[in-house]
Order: sequence, then structure tokens, then C-alpha cells
Amino acid sequence: MFDRGLPPERLVPFARELDAADGVSDLWVVEDLGWTGAISSAATALAMTSRLRVGIGITPAPLRNPALLAMELGNLARLHPGRLAAGIGHGVPAWMRQAGAAVSSPLSLLEETITSVQGLLRGETVTMRGRHVRLDGVSLVHPPAEPPPLLAGVVGPRSLALSGRLAQGTIIPEGLGPRQLPSILGHIDTPDGHELVAFVHLCLGDDAREVMRSAVEDQAGFLGLPPDELVTASGSPAEAAAQVRELWKAGVSTVVVRPLGADPLSHVRGLLAAL
Repeated sequence: MFDRGLPPERLVPFARELDAADGVSDLWVVEDLGWTGAISSAATALAMTSRLRVGIGITPAPLRNPALLAMELGNLARLHPGRLAAGIGHGVPAWMRQAGAAVSSPLSLLEETITSVQGLLRGETVTMRGRHVRLDGVSLVHPPAEPPPLLAGVVGPRSLALSGRLAQGTIIPEGLGPRQLPSILGHIDTPDGHELVAFVHLCLGDDAREVMRSAVEDQAGFLGLPPDELVTASGSPAEAAAQVRELWKAGVSTVVVRPLGADPLSHVRGLLAAL
């Protein structure tokens, strides 16, 4: 993952190096209020690479009209076939209120957004009179031949169940791990083929705990968990690699590491050498 705290112009060399690296299949970009927009970041990463899948992790449904979101995703999917994965979520409630985009039922909005965007990407003409989404005979002129998978970035039980029912995959945030995965998978409750993506902080070195302290404490507050219970890929390269393997073993399909520190790619290189 290209961390939101990095200057946007560093995305280009970051993407190029990962594209040339063995053992890396994905590059994920983020959309958090005040940082950067995920569509422009994904477009840049796709244009700068030739083989990586680029994931959007995640765009908040309250900030994105589903017709426009489908237009953007469909365009990227046609320009870069088979190389896009799109995460959609509720958005951080405080940020959605700050942006004047909060809704009365985030769950309804997410369901209506995923349903309508999927239909548009399949080339359907979509009419929806939902609780939050209103579309009247909308269709894409250039729908992609291969619609990109939509993944729901969610945490709560009802949202996980919705993801299992509607989305092609689920994204779980940094900090969750093997202890929580049985419950998460139980709520998703879907047959094989549903991709489970786990984000995890990555930091190598003796000072990893100190470097990660602020990020881990913030995430612990978001998840409502003690900081020392959060799962990270940290310590020595061998220790970080073992933590990644534990996530795979617990049922995660795709582990997306979020490297922290002044030289994030050095942590990625160290991890890859140990895997």
C-alpha cells in the first residue's frame, strides 16, 4: 500500500519499483478525507505499471455518486483490463459528517451503491429508487468487457454479511488478525471465491514499535481494541514474514502491507526477502 502520509509525487517511483519486484502482486491506494483521491491515484499507478493489480482501499460511498463511480471504474477497467480492484465502504463517520455527506443509514447506502455500480459495470440500464440512491435509467456507454471486482471495506457484523451477499470480496482494516478472523469469516458466510483482503502495518527494525506507535494507537481507537492486541508485521524480517504467513493460514486471501517510516520500500524489500 502507498501510505496516505507520503507526498503524492512519490507514488510514481514507488509503483515502478514494486512493478519490477518479484513476489508483489498488488499495489493499493487509499482515499481518506483530506489526503488524496483514490481514482486519480489508481489511474496513476495503473499507468506507471504493467502487471500489478491496483486496488482502491477504500472509496467512501457517501462521497461518491454511484453513477460517477461506475463511470470512473469502468473507464479504468477498459484502459487496464483485469488490473483493477475497487473497495467501497461506509466512510469514517466523523469524516462524513465533516464533509456534509453523512447519511441516516450507512448500511442501506452501501448496499444500494454496490448493487447499482455492479449493474452499471455489467452494462445494464439501472433504475433505483432506494433510501439514498436515486437513478433513473442510467447506463454506461462504454461498459468494460471485464468488470472489476468490487470489495466491501467493512468491519461490523451486518456489513460483513452484506459483503458476503453482494461483493466479490471483503477488505478488513489494519490490526485485525487470526483472533478475529473466525468471526469475520462466519459473518461473511460465503462459498469459496470471495476474496478476503487484510491490511496490515509493516515496519522492520529494532525501533519498529516506536515508529508504529502513533499509527497503532490511532487504529486501536478506531477498532476499540487495546493497542497491544493489534496485529502488525513488525520486528525482524523473519518475524514480519511469520506474521504475514499467519494471516494467510487463518484464511486471508491477499495480505496488503502498509509500510511505515521514512523509507517504506526498504521494509517491503526486507519482508520479500524473508517470505
